[in-house]
Amino acid sequence: MLLCAGYVVPVTSDPIVDGAVLVRNGRIRDIGSSEMLRLRYPDEETRDYGQAVLLPGFVDLHTHLENSVMRGMVHDVPYAQWLLAVNEISARMSTHDWNESAVLGGLEALSSGITCIADITSTGASLRAAQKLGLRGVIYREVTAMDKSRVDAAIHLAADDIESWSEAVDSDRLLVGIAPAPLFSCHPLVLKRVAKYAGDDLPVAMHLAGSREESNFIQYGSSTFSVHNMQGKRGYVEVPPWLPTGTSPVQYALNWDAFKPAHVLAIHCVHVDEDDINTLKQNNVSIAVCPRCNAQLGMGVAPMSEFLDQGFAVGIGSDSPAATNSTDMLIEMRNAMLVQRAINVKFLSSQAVLEAATIGGARAIHLDDQIGSLEIGKMADIIAIDISSSHQMPTTDPVSAVVVPPLCLSFSLLLFVFPPLSAPPLFPSSFSVSPPLSPLLFLLLPLLLSLFRFPRFLFPPSRYQSRRGFIVRCHRNEIWHILTRLID
Repeated sequence: MLLCAGYVVPVTSDPIVDGAVLVRNGRIRDIGSSEMLRLRYPDEETRDYGQAVLLPGFVDLHTHLENSVMRGMVHDVPYAQWLLAVNEISARMSTHDWNESAVLGGLEALSSGITCIADITSTGASLRAAQKLGLRGVIYREVTAMDKSRVDAAIHLAADDIESWSEAVDSDRLLVGIAPAPLFSCHPLVLKRVAKYAGDDLPVAMHLAGSREESNFIQYGSSTFSVHNMQGKRGYVEVPPWLPTGTSPVQYALNWDAFKPAHVLAIHCVHVDEDDINTLKQNNVSIAVCPRCNAQLGMGVAPMSEFLDQGFAVGIGSDSPAATNSTDMLIEMRNAMLVQRAINVKFLSSQAVLEAATIGGARAIHLDDQIGSLEIGKMADIIAIDISSSHQMPTTDPVSAVVVPPLCLSFSLLLFVFPPLSAPPLFPSSFSVSPPLSPLLFLLLPLLLSLFRFPRFLFPPSRYQSRRGFIVRCHRNEIWHILTRLID
């Protein structure tokens, strides 16, 4: 199939005006000008998307799809208060709730052009949703234990889950990793045990230096996360359960071997100094920045520009929908760019931000040989964004036209191409998505989708035929039922 558009942005090379991409058997087989490829492949089926930009699918480097149903429930509070409130809501959710919530989040991710995710979950709901929806990515099994005596049991349970999860998914699309819980909610021995278990093979992700509260807790034993505020809920058996370390979260994690595994992804990295950055670089740690979540919860601003200058593998994450109320990479890119431009002398370009949302994220989870750019031989995870109504049209810079425009601008995500091409698409080619999207739209989205007769384009046929009903089951009444019970 020949996909044509006004602009093709391979990301790792210059944009092509009136470009085309040849896709066969789920992989990119040729790329160039539309005129040249039409002449070269005259018998090939062609789809022309007009004034659109063909891009590699976005890589959401950090998310929690299973939290999607909690959007809008915790308002206008800083990180620590938000986290405590979300934990209280989570305690009232059932396995069914988590599964429905993760499917809702996965649908929203796809609707914003995200084709690959790095998700941390303790329930496995995100894994099941990604498997059903055809998403690609790495799903990390979170593990925690605040009491030293419980660490080995927690690691053993996580290892069992990782083994069973790995067997249950399509290994060509989904990998399973492990993630220690945030530093303020796990015994430091968890970091050491995770590092030993992961070794050189298993991917590791960890929240690190994300908030002032975390930094103060690690260094001074103070903040909302202090021991006297949590002792009744954690069931401590050690006395004392926590002693201030007098060092930064990054150096603390280093002391407990957190960076020993070959593939470590550090999330947030907001409260870091020069020594911390050097430590992360020396240990070849990848970075996921979450600009909108950090701003929304008053966590601070990650030094994204400095990370890029230092040569880190840097990507962008949408983080929890319970904080940002949506999973939208277009909004994340723009927020990242504007915040970095506002606080740094060095100007962060639209191209650099787009790279972080695509090839940078893929590089961070070591999938850059398969996805993240439009190159011959890579997987055909392709999206098309309609820019015909952009305030920058006509344009000489399609990258800027995608990243820079105000959020009120109407975009249409026209196409998702997942291998194999004989499978059906999740959205009809006419399905329009306009950020910012109302949360109500996505509460209704699964029900709306159930009304469509899907062309055979996205899902592998065997999985699609056997699981067609899952979208119908995640319908409006289910979501409202969950919301009503949680709010009450």
